Amino acid sequence: MLGMTENGKHNRRFPRIATPSGVWVAWQQDGQKQSVSRVCDLNIGGLFIATPKPASVGTVISVLFSVPEGEIRGHATVRNFKAGEGMGVQFTAMGGQDTDRLRKLVARLLDAASSQQA
Repeated sequence: MLGMTENGKHNRRFPRIATPSGVWVAWQQDGQKQSVSRVCDLNIGGLFIATPKPASVGTVISVLFSVPEGEIRGHATVRNFKAGEGMGVQFTAMGGQDTDRLRKLVARLLDAASSQQA
């Protein structure tokens, strides 16, 4: 869940991890045309999707990642957006195997980030 601090910044339960340029997500709202967008950052609770036409806050979207850990499918709700830039979404429904794959993806990205800082 997101909370607002006094200075307007979001408090997150899990810190977001910047993703390499090769992480993409296919997403769709209400059976409309599927879009494929770059993932700017993510964590086990959600992600920020780069898109010039973000969905409105409260919109539920379906998401699909195809990553080395395998396919990750689920549903997410748009929690915030930046017009012309993208949208922050929170995962709201995901199967057990998909959740395991997401955790492995996050662990791999964290390992890669810590290796680059060393």
